[in-house]
Amino acid sequence: MIIEIIEKNQPITGEAIAEKLGLTRATLRPDLTVLSMCKMIDAKPKVGYFLSNKNSNKDIYEKLSTIKVSDVKSLPVAVTESTSVYDSIVTIFLENAGTLFVVENDILKGIVSRKDLLKASMNGGDLNTMPVGIIMTRLPKIISCTEDDTIIDAAMKIIENEVDCLPIVEILSNGQMKAVGRISKTNITKVMIEISK
Repeated sequence: MIIEIIEKNQPITGEAIAEKLGLTRATLRPDLTVLSMCKMIDAKPKVGYFLSNKNSNKDIYEKLSTIKVSDVKSLPVAVTESTSVYDSIVTIFLENAGTLFVVENDILKGIVSRKDLLKASMNGGDLNTMPVGIIMTRLPKIISCTEDDTIIDAAMKIIENEVDCLPIVEILSNGQMKAVGRISKTNITKVMIEISK
């Protein structure tokens, strides 16, 4: 969507792109940086963004459209509802993850982000006894994707919902969601950089 907006309106400022997408400039900044690093777009100070002169932009988009989430997924980093907030903070740092999935027998129950953990730690209370189930985001508010989605589908959900990571789920016959992986901005960025090379 960013490339389409730039193509139709070039040169265009970051603020104008963010406005067209209904996002803040700060939310959009990392995406513009990645597209610039991949040489898909260029920018001039006080002028704005425009498509690079390379003819490979559409080829890159077409390649990205064929890559499934299952091809680039990472393992889920999971805790249970009874895991303490303190232990969840330790896990998020040890696993170098931005989001923890709260599961019970591999069934997704909730999500806890770094922001959630930061809020909990700032609110006081004993982090060693406070269960993460108290602060997690519960279904149905969780945005997810399946292994058959393309990474473009996942990227759109990440941008639209302003999250860092999505759980990759398998929908079971009883309607519950089994957590089978995760896809993050980092996974998607790595793929874009590899393709652009």
